[in-house]
Amino acid sequence: MASWLAMLPAPHHHATTSLEESGLSIERVGIVGGGLMGSGIAEVSAKAGMDVVVHEVNAEIAEQALGRVQKSLDRAVERGKLEPPGRDEVLGRINMTTDLNEMADRQLVIEAITENEDLKKDIFGRLDDIVTDSDAILASNTSSIPITRLAVSTSRPDHVVGMHFFSPVPVMALMELVTTVMSDPGVEDRAQAFATQVGKTVIRAKDRAGFVVNMLLIPYWLGAIRMYEAGIASKEDIDTGMKLGANHPMGPLELVDFVGLDVTKFVADVLFEEYKEPLYASPPLLTRMVEAGLLGRKTGEGFYTYV
Repeated sequence: MASWLAMLPAPHHHATTSLEESGLSIERVGIVGGGLMGSGIAEVSAKAGMDVVVHEVNAEIAEQALGRVQKSLDRAVERGKLEPPGRDEVLGRINMTTDLNEMADRQLVIEAITENEDLKKDIFGRLDDIVTDSDAILASNTSSIPITRLAVSTSRPDHVVGMHFFSPVPVMALMELVTTVMSDPGVEDRAQAFATQVGKTVIRAKDRAGFVVNMLLIPYWLGAIRMYEAGIASKEDIDTGMKLGANHPMGPLELVDFVGLDVTKFVADVLFEEYKEPLYASPPLLTRMVEAGLLGRKTGEGFYTYV
């Protein structure tokens, strides 16, 4: 396997020793939030041999988070991608906690809670007080919120980056590394090295709402909703057109149902606030459906009905 050092941009190279030699390689990972994203990040980190601590708000939710990891690993065993002893070894590297102070000795803490800016700022402020290692990286898995807004909640904004994984984390190969005007180049490189170690291809983005993928994807989804709303084509024909005409695995309206209409609207609103461009504005149909609680697969009804 090629060294991760070969993948890093040359302008950021200052050290003459590897991260392993300098003692800065990441072995202890903390994850705040054990939902679909957090549990997935925990799984790939533990598979890479790291010691993982996952924080959740109570014991019941923590148990559910660990159950998600176990279910995912069980599927890997069923498909012959993992042996039972390997599954047990991975699970043994993951510890659940309801005490945020358990993050004190972590070298990297990834926040993966709900997309609520105020809650995230609170978590980053608390982590800043708790995490003792001055070299530790604090990262957010946010899909849209500018990282600078979170970084300034800490006394170490140069050690805060965005690490946006994609769902489902064990399957999707991409991680967006989002850097701010304050990011330390060495921190950026260590974050990229971690992502490579857990099997992800890294793309870098500057700190602008939506980063790379959502900045391109949201206007595409909103355009499909506007097309359907205007009666230009049926939802089935819009989705079939993009699947067969552009070789997309899912049509845009199917994908919005999969991701969630509420999530789609939230990201669109963040992008519109940042850029003030009409292509990021939530179409009235999307707004009304979210207000009605028609959120897609998770509620059983969105653009399509799920029984």
